[in-house]
Amino acid sequence: MKQDTKQKIIETGAKVIHHKGYHHTGIQEILTAANVPKGSFYFYFASKEDFGLHVIDYYNTLYMKMVSPIITDSSIKPLEKINQLLDWFIHMFVDMEYQCGCPIGNLSQEMGDLSPVFSDKLVDSVNLIVTIYQDLLEQARQDEDIPADLDPRETADFIVSSWHGALIKMKIVKNATPLENHKSFILRLLAWK
Repeated sequence: MKQDTKQKIIETGAKVIHHKGYHHTGIQEILTAANVPKGSFYFYFASKEDFGLHVIDYYNTLYMKMVSPIITDSSIKPLEKINQLLDWFIHMFVDMEYQCGCPIGNLSQEMGDLSPVFSDKLVDSVNLIVTIYQDLLEQARQDEDIPADLDPRETADFIVSSWHGALIKMKIVKNATPLENHKSFILRLLAWK
């Protein structure tokens, strides 16, 4: 029961923070949305920062659940997996009506240079995403589907960084064009044959 309450606070708070931002979200607002008594927060979390770190872990787990069906499907070639990942997230943001953006990207912009603890946790989170693309690119290079001199880590880092930039533009133009342009550019970059 205690773990269920803690998880409920994390999941509810993560949604509120995704919509409003970390600084614009109050602890009482999270507890009210989760329908949890006021004293519960500090029973489970040492501080709002401690809670925020749990939110990052929650989003990492959620991200892995979302991408796992694609990245673990051995019937799909690595470059097609990248195509499907980008498509999946484009459709997700269309369904969200181009709001909110990436929760990790948002937290990185808001908290990345304000808290060393947050910064370290966010670096690990972004690196988790980069590593997924890096692994796919390394497989594609072994299959000789990308140039041998294309560095998988550097390319994966570029894919993730440019995706976050596309998400920022998506939020202000309120359409999927920046995401579609990102995908088109990445696929052209990788399609050397």
